[in-house]
Amino acid sequence: MLKLKIPPNHPRRESLLIREKIVEGYEKGVVALQGLIAHGRGEAFDYILGEKTHEPALDAIRAAAAQLLLAKYPVISVNGNTVALVPKEIVELAEIVNAKIEVNLFYRTREREEAIANLLREYGAKEVLGVGEDASATIPELFSERRRVSPRGILIADVVFVPLEDGDRTEALKKMGKKVIAVDLNPFSRTARTADITIVDNIVRAMPLLIQEVKKLRKKSVNELKEIVNDYDNDKILRSMVKIILERLKRISESKMIIEIPKS
Repeated sequence: MLKLKIPPNHPRRESLLIREKIVEGYEKGVVALQGLIAHGRGEAFDYILGEKTHEPALDAIRAAAAQLLLAKYPVISVNGNTVALVPKEIVELAEIVNAKIEVNLFYRTREREEAIANLLREYGAKEVLGVGEDASATIPELFSERRRVSPRGILIADVVFVPLEDGDRTEALKKMGKKVIAVDLNPFSRTARTADITIVDNIVRAMPLLIQEVKKLRKKSVNELKEIVNDYDNDKILRSMVKIILERLKRISESKMIIEIPKS
């Protein structure tokens, strides 16, 4: 339960509530201390984007939904920040696309693995891979703790959904021939540029929309889903998101900045 009481009319309410979830995740042992820094970086990009989901992100979400529905063995790879923010949505998405959920951490400890798995189980997850001895396989050419994966999960997956990912592992997964779907507020990151489909949006907004889109598209034929994926251009989407950032910054720079000087 969140400790901070935020007034309903506070202009930064939603952002502060999200921040509190990350802090609570840290206190529960789910989020690493470094995860607080990573969240702050993403929060800065979200602020620039106006804290809303833009049209290119919706296009990416549609393609991601189609790709997950086409997958023969999809895996949702989670870290502490993801689980702290959208545990319910992770479990729901896994159920509707028949995906495995796997813990994969850069700052890996058995305690964090267990804390993340337990939180997901609280939200209904029946199985969580990548905990303890289950992370017995390795990703080639990757030397961080992220190299450790489950032989029943990421190792054999054809599509890996990696919200809040790092670039090294995205590149390694691509070299293994896997399709990678990422959620990243930073369109300049290596993850965003390397993934097959990048949703440039806040994960708390993107996940409900992705679930909604999967439910909408699951009645489509395989050919229709393939057409959605084939028509998708990740480079084009990233360029569109960068253009949105530049236009927003330009508008802000040209707007009248009112600075109130307190009376002495």
